[in-house]
Amino acid sequence: MASQDSPGQIQKIIQDPLPGSPELPAQLMPSENTTIWKQAQLPASLPPGLEYLSQLDQIIIHQQVELLQVIVGTETCSKYEIKNHMGQRVYFAVEENGFFDRNFCAPLRSFTMRITDNTGREVITVNRPLRCNSCWFPCYLQELEVQSPPGTTVGYVVQKWDPLLPKFTIRDASKEDILKIIGPYATCGCFGDVDFEVKSLNDMSTIGKISKYWSGFVNNIFTNTANFGIQVPADLDVKIKAVMIGACFLLDLMFFENSLDGL
Repeated sequence: MASQDSPGQIQKIIQDPLPGSPELPAQLMPSENTTIWKQAQLPASLPPGLEYLSQLDQIIIHQQVELLQVIVGTETCSKYEIKNHMGQRVYFAVEENGFFDRNFCAPLRSFTMRITDNTGREVITVNRPLRCNSCWFPCYLQELEVQSPPGTTVGYVVQKWDPLLPKFTIRDASKEDILKIIGPYATCGCFGDVDFEVKSLNDMSTIGKISKYWSGFVNNIFTNTANFGIQVPADLDVKIKAVMIGACFLLDLMFFENSLDGL
């Protein structure tokens, strides 16, 4: 678990929950109010805004409910809250792309995901180009770039060809392989969570996982909002943790974008 925050380093701010924000899984339910954190000044060795990730071994990502999308059925830009395991908001993410991409290319659509801290400063930028999503086109599979600060690449998420399993590689800024992500044969998540294992390159050990939480039958039928959890070692490089957040967005669009896929 993450170590406790020192009183002199991080100032705690309480605010009312955001309207339409999805609920945490029962085991991660926060108190009555949503808690956000104002971050302290950055140590020189870390990208600006990522200092708080160094304390976390669990990251929760909630997609916000868009009423227009629920009522009209039009695909809108996705918005996410990124929280710690106690439900305290650390970052906020907003997808940027065009109407055509969202409504005619989903879930393959290209996007730029801008992730800001609680002061509104952009600390992570995730870029996804339009690429293939099929084992029949192994030369042009999914690839996603993560920058922190914006303009400085810290890593990549690269889909690997496999006829049966969803497989991805986490790479650093030099495009050196760091970790693997391996999903299950079936990602439909029928009445249960879907786990993607985070493994070492030799497949000998599992160091964490990315989980798509099942949020209930009614929610999955009428919305396509997603609730994810990332579990990694607390001492994992914060840059790689930022890349893992980017991987979460990619998995969401690839496997859980359509409502019925999230059952």
